[in-house]
Parts: sequence; C-alpha cells; structure tokens
Amino acid sequence: MEGETYNIIFDWSIAVASLLYCHTIGMFIAQGTTRFLALFPVILLFFYLPLNLKSVFLCGLTFFFLSWLGTFKLILYAFGQGPLSSYPTLTLSHFITTACLPVKIIPNQENLQTTITKNSKKSPKDYAPRVFLLLITLKAYGYKEKFHPLLTTSIYAYYIFFSLELLLALAASLARTLIRAELEPQFDEPHHATSVQNFWGKRWNLMVSSILRPTVYHPARAVFSHVVQERWVSVPAVFTTFLVSGIMHEMIFYYLGRLKPTWEVTWFFVIQGVWVGTEIVIKKTTGHRFEPPNVVSRVLTLAFVMITAFWLFFPPFLRIDPVARFCREFLAFIGFFKHGHLIGFDEYSCSYF
Repeated sequence: MEGETYNIIFDWSIAVASLLYCHTIGMFIAQGTTRFLALFPVILLFFYLPLNLKSVFLCGLTFFFLSWLGTFKLILYAFGQGPLSSYPTLTLSHFITTACLPVKIIPNQENLQTTITKNSKKSPKDYAPRVFLLLITLKAYGYKEKFHPLLTTSIYAYYIFFSLELLLALAASLARTLIRAELEPQFDEPHHATSVQNFWGKRWNLMVSSILRPTVYHPARAVFSHVVQERWVSVPAVFTTFLVSGIMHEMIFYYLGRLKPTWEVTWFFVIQGVWVGTEIVIKKTTGHRFEPPNVVSRVLTLAFVMITAFWLFFPPFLRIDPVARFCREFLAFIGFFKHGHLIGFDEYSCSYF
C-alpha cells in the first residue's frame, strides 16, 4: 500500500509538471505539427504512467483522466483546438484542471442561470436514492449464488454506472472548487435514450463524446468525404469513432487486469458503431415515418445496449474481478484512518466477494 501511495503521488506529480511544460510550449510554439511533436513525449508518458499502479481504482482513474482524455485534449491543443485552446489563453490552473479532469467549462459565464441544465446542479439529496439502491445491491450480492447470472451481471452494470457517475460528479465538483466555474453535466439521463445514437452521442458520458467528436469523428469525416457521398459520409466516420473508443476501452481493461486482450470489448463497440450507422441510414432513407413511440424506443434501445454488453462487455470485465479488488482497496483506505498506518490491500478480504 505504501508503494502504491508513492506511485500515485509520483505519477500525478509528473503529470502536473508535464502539463506545466505543455502550457509553456503553447506560449512559444504556434499550433501545428511542430507543437504536436513537442507535446508527443508527454502523450507517450501519459500512456506509461498508469502502468506503475496496481490498484483498480487508481489505475483506472489515472488511465481515464490522463491516458485517454488528457492525451486527446493535448492532441487537439497541438492544433489549436479543444478545451485547452482558448483566447485569451487559459491560466495555468485552468489549463491543468481542464487537462486532468473530465470537465468542460460552460462558455459565457455571465449567462449561467440560463445555460446550466438541472442535471449539472444535482445535490447530495439527488444521489440518496441511488446510494440506498447501491447498498441494497451490495447486500444482495452476498447471495449471488442463488441469483440468475443475468441478475448478477445486472448488479455489476449498476455498479459501473453509479461508480462512473459518482466519480465524474466528484471530479466536476473538485474542478468547480479549484477554478470557480460551473461545468457541463457528464450524463443526461441515459435511460431516457430513444435510440442507440442518442444514447452514446447525447446522454452517456458526454465528456468522452465531446472529445471523440473533434479528435476522431471530424477528421474521419474529412477523410471519407473524398470517397463517400456527403449524405452518407457520417456512417464510416461514426464507425471509426466507435472503433477508436473500443480500442481505448480494450486498453483500460488491459491496464486494470494486465491480462491478454481478447478484443471482446472492441467488438462490443464495433457492433454499437454498426448499429448507429444503420440507424443513420434508416433515418436518412425513411425520415420519421416509422418512428416508434418514445416508450417503445427507450425499451428497445436499453435492451440492445444491455444485451450486447452482457455478451461482450461484461465477460472480460468480470475476469478482472473488479468488485472484489475494489472492495479490498476500499477496506485498506478505511484501515488507514482506523489504524493510522498503511496496510496492503491484498491483506484484506471481503466476505461478500
């Protein structure tokens, strides 16, 4: 545990120092290929840093914040785009916070009251029912042998959603405290999605969508525009975006478990991309003539996402044994405050897992 604590402090100290370098580079080197080459060593470094960590929580957080979002933001910054590029130039504190955390500052701060949605101002009371449900599922998991495998996997799905939403909300809260700015919400009620395209593009993990759009979708669209008609160019661009997302998720799973990739997660996102492309073709071909009622479309959307997730996403995720590992890490964290010294999380055991 002491070694892991040292590693996380070392990794993030190096990350902050690297971002200070990137901020300085932006002042002296104009946007373009030269700036990209100057930032490229930092991009490689951000992919290396999570390999120092064995903790599921710390490694996953570092990979997501630095190796994925951080590197993509730096790539955009190299060419004068993305949240790190601003006129006037971002202050150092804003630059580091925006690069390190999954946040996006809402422009025109003087009009916050009219631009912030209700989802970006959730209070602790809004999370109370979800915390209660989480406690129930944690208790129920102790009897998982008596459950149908589908129900057990559904509990895992809820763990992932709640943990991700809570983690992003905490990151946004931290950024709000550090830079005193309101931030865009990270989720927009994904269970209300009326299509798979709507689910991934406008409701689930909006920060990732907003980063993938300029780094992958727009360049892919520009490339395919030379060989595909303008009306259909979004289809291969969307597929390419999902393919890149799948590869990044495959890397996350590798970093967490250090297991040989099976590419199931990549195939999960490939299928999502194919389906979204099919939805685009159907909408452009038929318009809204065959659009089902919202209730039906919501059920079909969630059913498709969950069925494909049960098939391809969760099996490699469960092989990492993330819940039991995270439980031990949480107990080690509590033990530090209880005993006053660090104990390795491998020395703890969870009765439920």
